Amino acid sequence: MKRKEFILSSGGVLMGSFASANLLWSLPKTNHLNSIINIGVIGTGGRGKGIIKLLNKISGFNVIACCDVIPFRLKEGFSLLKDKNANYYTDHKQLLDNRDIDAVFVCTPLSTHSKIAFDALDAEKHVYCEKTLAKGVADTVRLVTKCAQSKTIFQTGHQYHSSRMYSELVNLIDDGKVGKITSIESQWNRNGNWRKPVPDQKLECQINWRMYREYSYGLLAELSSHQIDFANWILKGTPKKAIGFGGIDYWKDGRETYDNIKVVYEYDKGVKASYTCLTSNAMEGYRIMVMGDKGTLTIYRDQAWFYPEGKYNTTYGEVDGVSGATVGWTKGKGVRLDLKHLDPTAQALTDFKDSILNNTNPLSGIITGAKAAYAVEMGIQAMDTNKVTYWDNINYKL
Repeated sequence: MKRKEFILSSGGVLMGSFASANLLWSLPKTNHLNSIINIGVIGTGGRGKGIIKLLNKISGFNVIACCDVIPFRLKEGFSLLKDKNANYYTDHKQLLDNRDIDAVFVCTPLSTHSKIAFDALDAEKHVYCEKTLAKGVADTVRLVTKCAQSKTIFQTGHQYHSSRMYSELVNLIDDGKVGKITSIESQWNRNGNWRKPVPDQKLECQINWRMYREYSYGLLAELSSHQIDFANWILKGTPKKAIGFGGIDYWKDGRETYDNIKVVYEYDKGVKASYTCLTSNAMEGYRIMVMGDKGTLTIYRDQAWFYPEGKYNTTYGEVDGVSGATVGWTKGKGVRLDLKHLDPTAQALTDFKDSILNNTNPLSGIITGAKAAYAVEMGIQAMDTNKVTYWDNINYKL
């Protein structure tokens, strides 16, 4: 794939201008809502049901509708709704026609995010769209452009942006805790086939959609995208290029998305950020290591450790009969950091509520979501083509 050919969009929108002023919008100065926000949840699979359960616990949210195309999923989701007048739908557009709904959560397969979120913005609903924002460059650009024309709140479901622990870590990094960042190493490993039971084989692709390219990009989009978003956040930029390797090497079960991946991005000043996902080994599970010349932050789901850099001690003497230097390393001892930890998804939902009521831009908005989605696209293209792919500011039309 040529450098210029990677920046494609059906409308010819400049991908490099994600952060430009013309793609940001002014929020309305008034708000018609009272303190109760009526919610519709679109997609009642595992994530959607989890979101409903959390929404039920947060004061100010009232889930009054849900939607799913799979009957038993819809039944499961609807059973969680507490409002006695709640409705259910099999068509998301019918849910969006419900004028009592103020905001929607899009918890559907990746390939449907852009269409449903676009329709929700058309219906003037506030939108919380699960990560990854969209599948592919064209859908990402289309949604960014639509948001620029909208007056409603749009939040992307990269919930670590709302994590108080992660926010404190970003502050520590900004204050020079690790020094000059030279490398970021991330992993999200598990040992399992990622497959859910299917009551009817006709529903295989709809239920196990993460395994099929029509619906998903697999591990990089569903897991690593959170860590990519974090790297963009702390580096205050986006990757310039990517290389990667992926394969279906362990689970020979008809899946189309990779069961193992290794992608490396390069940012400004040569900073490399790597992402590994395995489905055959769960060693250390989730982890991010931010490495600088003053130390390393090792970040897990609910805790973080700091390892200061040690010092080299050089002495001279005989090594195997040859006069030369003997180098010793004084390793810095790791210290667990005393940081606040709240459930990041619950906090993200609360932040969404606050953004709606206060007319403020979410911490994880359309722009940060689009940058992560585009980086995912770069990584997928790198793995698929076995070539280097680039983030390019050239406006290239089909």
